[in-house]
Order: sequence, then C-alpha cells, then structure tokens
Amino acid sequence: MAPQDKNTPPPLPEPLRVAVADSHTHLDMQEGSVEEALAKAASVGVTTVVQVGCDLAGSRWAAETAAAHEAVHATVALHPNEAPRIVLGDPDGWSRQGAREAGGDAALDTALAGIDELAALPQVRGIGETGLDHFRTGLEGIAAQERSFRAHIEIAKRHGKALVIHDREAHDDVLRILREEGAPERVVFHCYSGDAEMARICAAAGYFMSFAGNVTFKNAQPLRDALAVAPPELVLVETDAPFLTPAPYRGRPNAPYLVPVTLRAMAEVKGMTEEALATAVAANTARAFDY
Repeated sequence: MAPQDKNTPPPLPEPLRVAVADSHTHLDMQEGSVEEALAKAASVGVTTVVQVGCDLAGSRWAAETAAAHEAVHATVALHPNEAPRIVLGDPDGWSRQGAREAGGDAALDTALAGIDELAALPQVRGIGETGLDHFRTGLEGIAAQERSFRAHIEIAKRHGKALVIHDREAHDDVLRILREEGAPERVVFHCYSGDAEMARICAAAGYFMSFAGNVTFKNAQPLRDALAVAPPELVLVETDAPFLTPAPYRGRPNAPYLVPVTLRAMAEVKGMTEEALATAVAANTARAFDY
C-alpha cells in the first residue's frame, strides 16, 4: 500500500521511555479489536486508555470494555450533539445511529437516567464527553444541550467522578455554566481548543487541559500558545482517535499508539524533556480520573 493512502495506519512511533495514558479515545469507532489496539499502544508506552461514551449505547459499551480490560477506564455521557438529537429528532440521521424520531424532554430524561445508572459503576471514572457544541448544533438545539450539560455536571458531582468537557466554539458559555452550576472537583477540557487567555482561566480554576493531535497542525499556533502557558501539572494528552491524527499523518486513521507523536510535539512547545512531560502527564491523568 502506498503511504499516501488515507486508510494506511501510520507507522509505530519510537516507544516512550515513561508510560502514559491516552486520556480520551473512541475504541468503538476504530478498526480492529480492542485487544489489538491495547497491545499496539502498550508496545510504545501507552499503557492506559480512557474510553469515552457519546450516547447511551456507547456508554454501556465503554463500561463493559473497562470492566473487561485492566488498561481501560470508562467515561459515560450523552455527547452535546446527541442531546438535541434525542429531544428534536434527527431526520437526516448523519450520526452512526441513523435517523431519529423527536422524543422531547422526556426522552432526554430517560437517557440521562441511564447515564446516571452507569455513573455508579467503579470502572466508570468520568462523566463525559458532555458540554456544548455551537459548531454542529444550531440555535434550536442549544436549550437541549445546556439542559443536558447541567444534568451531567450534577451527575458528576453526586458520584464524585471527573467531568469531561467537549467545548466547540462555545468557550464562554461552557465556563459560564460551570460557574453557575459549581464545577465538580475534577474537570477535564478534552481536545482543548481555547486560546492562551482561556488556558489562564482554566489554570486558575484548576481545570485539566487535554491536548490532542491538532496541537501539531500548522494552523494551530493559538493552541500551542495555550499549551505554553498551561501549568505542567494540569496538562493531559489524548488521541480522540480515530479523529485528529497528529502531523505528519493528518487525515489517516488515529489510534492510541500515536500518543507519543503528540506528546513529543507538546514537550517541544513546553521546553520540557519528553520524560519530564510524560511523567507529569501520567500522574495528571491518574489524578484527573482517580485511578
């Protein structure tokens, strides 16, 4: 296969000398088995993964997978784009669940009750990804998103779990709702997308900032500026695989074994050795998800 083939998995990177965790991945959306993904990741020093739920079925799968594998921790939630789909329906069915009937607020309450039930499981270390997405959801879906986000904050606090935030083009509203509701003890901004100013606000609040492969993209200088000011004790690394594959493999399938590529780029931005950053990230992830 030609290396330029978009479906060719990138090669294995040089292994890390200090083991780290992929703080946010979607194994259920990746090719191959969970066992293969974990073995490949472990071979390069990525020995732990946090499997993230985006809907009720995916959250159940995350909890089951974490129960079956010591290296996997789960988070459970209704993704910000999932909440409006439940309430308003999704006639086009662009998501992998296909077309949806509108279920109204009652259907959202039922789905949230399912998440609440999963949140009690010991292998579920976080509530997420939840938050706001003003990029993909129009004005009509904002109320459902906000209601869902507030409910997830309450679930995280009641169960003492980390809150994993998806924030797409919604920085001010996400920070405002965290202030209004009172943030859980541990908050993770997944695929951190704010600027340096927001990184200072997150740092002051003690929020973790998790950086993904897009921190390596040419046009991502504002992200690198944010990473530069983020305190080392609040930084995590993630793949968000199969999405956001780091450069130079952008556009090809992402997987947890590619964490070292992003981590090395991050170490350069922070002026830290790879080992120092990996040591910090490993400790931070364990602290964030309480494992």
